[in-house]
Amino acid sequence: MTSNEAGVPRFVLGRETATREDVHSTPLGYSRELLQVGETLPIPAAAELVDQLDVQTSVTVSLNGSLGDSLLALASVRAVLDWLRLRHPSREVRVAVEGRHAALVRRALPLGLVEPAAGPTILIGDRATVEKHVGDVIPIVCDPAAPPCWASSWQVHTDLPARYYLALERRLGVRLPANGDFCTLLLAPEPSANPVVRALGRDGWFAGRTIAVITATSWPERKDYTVARYLRMAEHLAERSGTDVRLLVVGGEATTPETSAIDNAGPRVRALRLDGLRALDLADVFAVCDLVIGNDTGLTHLAALSRRPDGGGPPVVGLYARHSYSKWTTGLDHHHAVATAFSQRMHQGDLCPVRDALGAHADGGLVSIAPEYLADLAAGLLPGVGRPGGTG
Repeated sequence: MTSNEAGVPRFVLGRETATREDVHSTPLGYSRELLQVGETLPIPAAAELVDQLDVQTSVTVSLNGSLGDSLLALASVRAVLDWLRLRHPSREVRVAVEGRHAALVRRALPLGLVEPAAGPTILIGDRATVEKHVGDVIPIVCDPAAPPCWASSWQVHTDLPARYYLALERRLGVRLPANGDFCTLLLAPEPSANPVVRALGRDGWFAGRTIAVITATSWPERKDYTVARYLRMAEHLAERSGTDVRLLVVGGEATTPETSAIDNAGPRVRALRLDGLRALDLADVFAVCDLVIGNDTGLTHLAALSRRPDGGGPPVVGLYARHSYSKWTTGLDHHHAVATAFSQRMHQGDLCPVRDALGAHADGGLVSIAPEYLADLAAGLLPGVGRPGGTG
C-alpha cells in the first residue's frame, strides 16, 4: 500500500494484511508458519536471557506508562508466560501485578495472582519502571520504539503486540503458541454487574444503536476529533439509517466522575458526556456498545480489547492522523482504522513522527476526516444498516 497522494483518508479493515512490498520491515529470520509450536528456531536464542529465565518461578508485571502503551505491552507478558509453560509445563509460576494499571492487567491475566515476590523475579515493565526498580530481577523492557516491523515469508506483522511477542520469541529461540492475535483480551466477568453499566441501562442508553466516541487525548490539537464533529457524524448517521442514535462521549480525566447531557445533539441523536470514569468501568461500558470510535489513544485500545464474557463485542474504529495506523493498534479483526495521508506514510515507512523527528504533514490532520465520511463507515459496521464505505 502506498500513501494516498490526494490526501483522502483511507479506511482499513482490521483483518487487512500487509506484505513486504507494502511496508518497510525487518526479516524475522525464519518462516514462522512452517514451524510447530515448541520447535527450536533456526536462529540462536539469547543464551544469557534463556539461562536466567529458565530457573525462575516468579513473574512481576509492572506497567506504569500511558494506558495505550501498557495495554499493548501485555503481549510481552503473554510471550514470557507462554515460554515458561512450554519449557516447564508442570511448574507453578507465581504472577504478581503492581503499578498504575494493575486492575486492568489482572483482568487480562486470568491467573492465580499474588503479591510481588520478595526474591528473584522476572520483571516485565516499561523502561522507566525497570530502570528504577530495586531488587533481584531479570528485566524484560517494553519499549514501544524498540521492536521492528517483522516480516515472515510474504507477511509482515505491523501491530505493536505482534512486534513485542515475536521479538521475545526470537530471543527465547522457540516457536511460541500465539497465531494471528498476539494481544491479550480483557474479558468482562459480566458487564451488567457493573453499576455504571446498570445505571446507563436504566436510563435507556443501550436501547437501540449506541455508539461510544472518545475525545480523551494528551494532544488535543492533533488528536481530538472534537465533540462537534462526532455530533455531526451521529446526525448524518441517524438521517442515513432512519434510526435514533445514542452517543456516549467519553472524555479524559476528571477529579470525580461526571456525566452531563449534551443538549444540542439533534432531533434523532441523544448524547451524554462521560468524563473521568475509571478505565475498568469504561471497559465494561465499551463491551456492550454497538460501535466505538476514538482517536489514537489508550481508551481506543482499551475498547478494542474489552469484550463480553462470550468474547463478543463491538467493532472499534481508530482515527489516525500522526502515527502509523498499523503499528498503534491491537491487530484484532474487529479493530479498524481511518488513516490520514500522513498516517499512511508513517505506516509505509515504519516511521514515528516523534522518534524520527518528523514535522507535521499538510493533510489537515483529523480535520480531513469528514463527519459524513465517518458516518457512512459507521453505518456499514452497524448490524442491519449497510456495508462499510470505500477505502478512500
